[in-house]
Amino acid sequence: MDSENLILDINFFASSGIILSPEQKSSLQSSLTILKYENKFHKVYFWGKIKTLRGKAYFIAQGVSQDEFSPLKKYFYCMDCVHWVVMPSVESETMKLSRNVRGRFTGDVSNEFKLKKDGVDEEEEEHEEMVKEEDRLASVVLDIDDDVRIVPRGSFMYTPTGKVVLNPSFKGLFANDASKLYSYMHFRPAVLLSKKPIIERSNMDRSLDFMDIIEDDIPKGCWSFQFERGCGMVVIRSLLWPGYTFFTKPGTPKFGSLYFGTGEKNLDLPFML
Repeated sequence: MDSENLILDINFFASSGIILSPEQKSSLQSSLTILKYENKFHKVYFWGKIKTLRGKAYFIAQGVSQDEFSPLKKYFYCMDCVHWVVMPSVESETMKLSRNVRGRFTGDVSNEFKLKKDGVDEEEEEHEEMVKEEDRLASVVLDIDDDVRIVPRGSFMYTPTGKVVLNPSFKGLFANDASKLYSYMHFRPAVLLSKKPIIERSNMDRSLDFMDIIEDDIPKGCWSFQFERGCGMVVIRSLLWPGYTFFTKPGTPKFGSLYFGTGEKNLDLPFML
């Protein structure tokens, strides 16, 4: 969610139990504006909140350049809505280890999670690998972005110069299309698009259809759709990452998403559907 509209847009998530206190709204609005100009970002998103065991929470923000897919984007976290810290860059090996960690975040960035190494015999001395909470936090945020962060089709465009920018011509989805899976796309470089039949790809608009649609997601049924305010707003929730919520208002360019959860993936989802 664009931090510039935080105070107003946060109200669209209230039906999902996502709320902020007046103090948190004020602090976030001010601190994210400062974060944007100090780091010379084109835009700063309020990404969401990851709850911990100690009653605290990690507030997450993302700063991007004019190109939304640029590798120059950075993630930040804080616990007081004021003092932001850059998230560490994590390697692929660290992300693999982080995915094997079970349980909630503790709220202490210096905490380390212990993991037993694979392929070690029981008779041998116990071997353990350590994953820092800060690294796990960064890994979870990246995984959530990759797995479930979505945008309406047409809201972003791929320019001739290779940049991904907000589409100024986007006027919103029609009410009929807003309830269809093919109207929403993963906000990341495409993974499955190149595997589609050539005939199907030939009918696509390259400037708009450059991301994967959520209709192809596995398992089927991993998204929950709900109309609110009559047909005035569509709310989509992820069952794979409980806590991720997206909204859009058909007929208007208004949309946004937030993650308010524990940072735990629902690994049992295929057996629940």
